[in-house]
Amino acid sequence: MNFGVEEIRPAIVAIDLHRGHLDPAVATMPLAEERCGPVIEANRVLFEQARALDIPVIHLLTMYRSVDEISSNPFWRTRADNPTASRKNVLRHNLVGMPGVEVMPELLDPRDWVIDSKRRYDCFIGSELEFCLNKNRINTLLITGVNTNSCVLATAVSACVRDFASIVVTDCVDTMDGTNLHDAALACIRTAFGWTMTAQDALEAVRPE
Repeated sequence: MNFGVEEIRPAIVAIDLHRGHLDPAVATMPLAEERCGPVIEANRVLFEQARALDIPVIHLLTMYRSVDEISSNPFWRTRADNPTASRKNVLRHNLVGMPGVEVMPELLDPRDWVIDSKRRYDCFIGSELEFCLNKNRINTLLITGVNTNSCVLATAVSACVRDFASIVVTDCVDTMDGTNLHDAALACIRTAFGWTMTAQDALEAVRPE
């Protein structure tokens, strides 16, 4: 498949597949409990297949040193004051030392790369992601994770404007904001910013010759 690059050099960018979203026992911004298992399993299978092909798995993990780092965002401050907002716990989400600040154990392998300096929806902002991609000559991103309509969307847009080919893996992303916003985010991405396809199709498309 033509992704507009001379040679496909892929990596998986796995966004916030951590206990803060996916472990109902400790999650501060939980995905619906019935959705946690399916999204974890879909990513687990994809990651295992990717590792077998020597495709790197890069985990982006949100973690804050202080509430001040979170509350400096004006919109997020207004969510914290709204008891009906899906992000009402934003000022208590993934602070250093909290149990949520851990990639789901079944998704982590010693071969994976972990970047724990993600501070905003866009995984490129304030993190070493772009340096990591460029220095390892990666040009094609298979994006997975939570949430489809915030971090996944923002990262796909940012990847596009930085001239990476970005593929959002549809069965490996989900959102706590519901099906309509999940679908809307995927529609925005495939219209203007990148490709959307299933894990099997994406892996087949980037598989080394």
